Amino acid sequence: MFYCPTRIIFADNAMQKAKEYIASFGKRALIVTGKNSAKQSGALSDTISVLREADINYALFDRITENPTLDIVMEGKSAFLQNNCDFVIGIGGGSPVDSAKAISLAAANSLNRDEMYNTSVFKKAYPILAIPLTAGTGTEVTQYSVLSDPLTKKKAGFGCDLAFPTLAVLDPKYTLTLPPKVTLHTALDALSHLLEGLYSNQRSPIVYPFIYKGIASIMKFLPIVLSKPENYLAREELMRDALYGGMVIAQGSTTLQHSIGYPLTSFYGIPHGLANAMVMEDIMELYYPAIQQELDDLFSYLQINKDNFYTWLKSLPFERKIDFSEDFIDKAIPQIMSSRNMALNPLPVTEQQVRTLLENLRKT
Repeated sequence: MFYCPTRIIFADNAMQKAKEYIASFGKRALIVTGKNSAKQSGALSDTISVLREADINYALFDRITENPTLDIVMEGKSAFLQNNCDFVIGIGGGSPVDSAKAISLAAANSLNRDEMYNTSVFKKAYPILAIPLTAGTGTEVTQYSVLSDPLTKKKAGFGCDLAFPTLAVLDPKYTLTLPPKVTLHTALDALSHLLEGLYSNQRSPIVYPFIYKGIASIMKFLPIVLSKPENYLAREELMRDALYGGMVIAQGSTTLQHSIGYPLTSFYGIPHGLANAMVMEDIMELYYPAIQQELDDLFSYLQINKDNFYTWLKSLPFERKIDFSEDFIDKAIPQIMSSRNMALNPLPVTEQQVRTLLENLRKT
């Protein structure tokens, strides 16, 4: 099975090409974004120009930060309703787009803070336009939204078909202003998504071409972008790879590799893609006995072996270890084990195995 109800426009000057579709969404938009990246990339001005050309009014909600919270979503819901909006535009990385999805659902279904993870009460949604500014999350083509609860320090996601964006507008030029670390971390997130398409026990050969092509492309073009940030062709390839990753996890979701990263982000502010990368080798080793054939087929396509992949991963400039306490491990394990992603692992995973994975991250 393959399901992706999102219309995708991937092109130079993509916003102009999307104008006729955006005009059908409504007459007043809530633009959901952060403080800086939408302006710096040029995406905000492009969006506003298209809205004006289509005679669409808008309100700006630019309070989204990394790891958006339930409280910010509730503020966005109020802004949406107070400004009589009829569709929402998320501009940014995963945080603004995930927030836009949640705001659409919260406003359409009159949800309160405590209902945001209860998908059984989601009955409708306002149209969602997603404009990614990173090449990472793929959230522009998924049904997922990941939010944080500052009261419990828990980061978790929900999945609902109503959260699929109506339209995704991808223009590689918006990624040219990304800082090197953000470029790296978001690409590693996309790589994680592609690998987890093989790991998930809901894996489907339908998406294997996306997985193979996306991983090969990231391995080739990520080092190029890190050394030459202005290389448009390489940026275009990475944005397409992230799109592939989103389409992959929309079918099979994610696994322990994502679950273990959530508390690292919630407690220590580790960027999501980096958290995935820090455990990538250990997770592959853990899973390998259960999915040896799938991984061997992948490496055959890539014309490398598993050790070659680890060598490439080690060549990338990111931290592998962090300082944390035993107390953190004791708090993190229940969150990880109760995550919905754990049901999708390709083999049973014990608390002790999770503890070992976390201990391996600790600086000695």
